[in-house]
Parts: sequence; C-alpha cells; structure tokens
Amino acid sequence: MGGLGFDVAHMLAGGLVMISFTMLYQDRLSAVIHVYALHAVVLSLSVAWQAFIQEAPHLYITAAISLVFKAIIVPTALHRIVRRLGIHREVETVVGIGPTMLAGMGLVALSMVLMLRVTPGADALAREDLAFALSVLLLGLLMMVTRRNAVSQVIGFMSLENGLVLAATGAKGMPLVVEISVAFSILIAFIVIGVFLFRIRERFDTVDVGALDHFRGERR
Repeated sequence: MGGLGFDVAHMLAGGLVMISFTMLYQDRLSAVIHVYALHAVVLSLSVAWQAFIQEAPHLYITAAISLVFKAIIVPTALHRIVRRLGIHREVETVVGIGPTMLAGMGLVALSMVLMLRVTPGADALAREDLAFALSVLLLGLLMMVTRRNAVSQVIGFMSLENGLVLAATGAKGMPLVVEISVAFSILIAFIVIGVFLFRIRERFDTVDVGALDHFRGERR
C-alpha cells in the first residue's frame, strides 16, 4: 500500500495543480465556475484518499464537506449569481493568458524548490503534498491578482482555500472541530460576498473592479 498510496496521493495533488492552471486559462465565467467545481471534486477525492492511507476517519467528514459545499452548493450559487447579475461575457484580465500561465509555472517551480528545501526531514508524501498545496495556493492568489471581474476573484480566493485544506490534510490532518468551523466560515464568507456583489452591481451596474477604480477617479 505504501507505493500505491504515494502514487495516488501524488496524482490527486498534482491534478489539483493542473486544474488550477485550467482555471487560469479560462476566459468565460461559466467555464471558470465549472472548472472550480471539478477542482473541489478532486480535492474531496484527495482528502478521502488521505483519510484512507492515514487511517483517519474524521478526514472523510472533511472530504464530504468539500464535496457538498464546494463542488455542489457554491458552484450552483455562483451560477445563480451570474444569471441574476446578467454577467454573460468574457472575463477581463489584467495581463494576457500567456504571461499569466508563465507566471503560474514560475510559482509552481518556486513552491517545489522552497518546500523540498525547507522540509528535508519530513515524510516524503507530506513534503510533496505541501509543495503541491503551496502551488495551488499561489495559483489561486495569481488568479485573484490577474482577473478584473469580482466573481472570478472570489473563485480565485476559494481555490486558494482549497490549497490550505490540501496542506492541512497532507500534514496528517487537522482536528474535526477546525474542519467544521472552517466550512461554516467559508459558507458565511460566501454569503457576505454574494450580498457584496449584488450591492456593487446595484450601485455601479458592473462587477468589473477596473470600472470601480474609474468611479473613484483612478484611471488605469
């Protein structure tokens, strides 16, 4: 089980990184939301596998929470928000897709080098999972920075949080009370963000953050 456990965990964590790149590549909101749902499904599978190989039953609850909240409830709510706001257009980016993908590759390389150097004495599986988790986190942050649409920035924030969950489970899990509190915190934050987006749309008739700068008198 040792070799198989390592290979499957490695494949799932690496899959999260690849899906993060796929999210960065998308230029339509509906596609970004669909890819985020896939991101959450793979995260759930990764956490469930960690529960199996670590013999940590409480991680199955984390996997279930990720599947229900992140792969089903949040994407469904986002699709409804997009329809309610009438946003059916391409996602505007600060820089082009090409430079963004190159920057993403650089961040992944940095994550690998950094984590493999600062954790030389750690378990091989935990060390590489942490490297992948840092990559997912930084790619989520990159998405937040390079997207001008507030909805896509919210998705970048949530994919960043997926990296934190991957890191916590890869490092031998976290207490169940923390997992449940994090899940409810995310749900509350999502509700607040939804209200915030509706207020932006109502006030400025757009959710493009560049347009908000224009209203403040700051032209790019």
